[in-house]
Order: sequence, then structure tokens, then C-alpha cells
Amino acid sequence: MELQEIVRAALAEDVGSGDATTLATVGATARARATITQKAPGVVFGLDVAERAFTELDAGVTFERPCPEGAWQDAGTRVLHAEGPARALLTGERTALNLLQRLSGVATLTARYVQAVEGTGVRILDTRKTTPGLRMLEKAAVRAGGGTNYRAGLFDAILIKENHIAAAGGVAPAVQQARAAHPELPLEVEVRNPEEIEQALAAGAPRLLLDNMDPEQLRAAVAQVGGRAELEASGGITLETVRAHAVEGLDFISVGALTHSAPALDLSLILEPLP
Repeated sequence: MELQEIVRAALAEDVGSGDATTLATVGATARARATITQKAPGVVFGLDVAERAFTELDAGVTFERPCPEGAWQDAGTRVLHAEGPARALLTGERTALNLLQRLSGVATLTARYVQAVEGTGVRILDTRKTTPGLRMLEKAAVRAGGGTNYRAGLFDAILIKENHIAAAGGVAPAVQQARAAHPELPLEVEVRNPEEIEQALAAGAPRLLLDNMDPEQLRAAVAQVGGRAELEASGGITLETVRAHAVEGLDFISVGALTHSAPALDLSLILEPLP
């Protein structure tokens, strides 16, 4: 979905037939300056989206960014100034903050995971566990936090999971059929134990998803694979346990929580009337 469509849908949901409070209390010619301030430490991302929320209401709103987005900032940092018609700033406030807080929360949680595995060589991946309609924005927020995007959807990579294996009649036929249908796409197979690892390797899988393995099992899997495939760990890995799971020889750790459970970064907007 395009950025404009996302913002317009969000505004339509909030504004409906009109901002009754603002239209009743603020004059049509009134002007103001709004400042968005970060109230908690983290990575701000989504200023383009926030700005669009205001310019969709009035193209005359102008902006100043006191600091770059995508960098860790302390609480109290001013991240955006907007100046223009007061009605547009007040009506767009909640939509701008909702989207900016959501995306900044994703970027911040990603940055915490990336920091937790620093020095291990393991990269943090996102998943498809995203907010419907916001996937591309949330994946951009993951990149801003230092994470790596995996597949954008079901169309750009093949991930053979246990249900696919069951439906295809085994790992080997699943890999063979996928290769025949889409030789151009990256391919990965989900495995849960040493037997499935061997089946996937024998079928020629170039990448394995080690599902719900503890650190000891991951070390054993790394030794078993012996460099014959890329390795990704996934399943229930938290910020507290991710470092322990980042074992030597592992390439990736995928974390659904980056997008399905990231808490919003606290931001506020203060309006100053202009003469």
C-alpha cells in the first residue's frame, strides 16, 4: 500500500465528517507551530509519514527536523517542528503521532535486539508478523533500527514449513517441487531435529530455519551442518535470551516480536499559537 493511501485511510478513520472540536474552537485563519518531542529513549522513524498526515490536510504546512531519524536519541529530544494553519496541525496530530509512535517503537525494539547480539556476527531478521496494511513501513522501521528484512511476502522467497512438508509428502519432494516451480527464488526449509536437518541437507536446501531450539541444540545443529547451509534460529527468542541464542556459526535470528509486539515509543506534540 502506498504511503499516501495509508495516511489517507488513517485520517479518514479519525476525522470522519470533520474535526468537530477544532472547527468549533479554532479560527480558519489561525496559524501555529507544533513541536513533536521524544519522551523516552529510542530510535525515531517515520517522520515522512507524520509530515504527510499534516500536508494531506493542508499543503501549506512546513517542517523542520532538528535531528536525523534512525539514530538512538535520549528522552527530551525534539524530533519535528511543523508550522502552518492551526486547524491542520490539530486535526492531524493524533494520526501523525499514532503512526510515528508505532514505527519508532519497531525501530527501537529492533535496535535493542541488534545491540544485544553485537559482536556475534548474527543478524536480526524480521518476519511477516506485521500489522495488516503497514508491512512495508514496519519493515522500513526494522532497517532503521539496524535489523535486516527477510521476505516481503509469500511471493519473493520460498520457506518450506512443516505443513508444506506434510502436504508435499516429505522434505525431498517439497524442495524438488519448489525448485522446479521457482528456481530463481531463495529457498529455506524449517527443521526441528537432527533427522529433519539431514533430510533438508540431502535435498539440497541452501538455508535451514532451526525452529524452537535452545542454545545447546543450536550449537549441535551448527556442528551437524558444518557450513553446508546458512542457518537461522527462530521461535520464542526474547530480548533477554537472544544473546545466548546467538551461538557461533549461526547466521540469523528472526524475531516476530519486532513487529507484532513492539511497544510504541512515547512522543508528544505541543502547539504554540503564532501571531
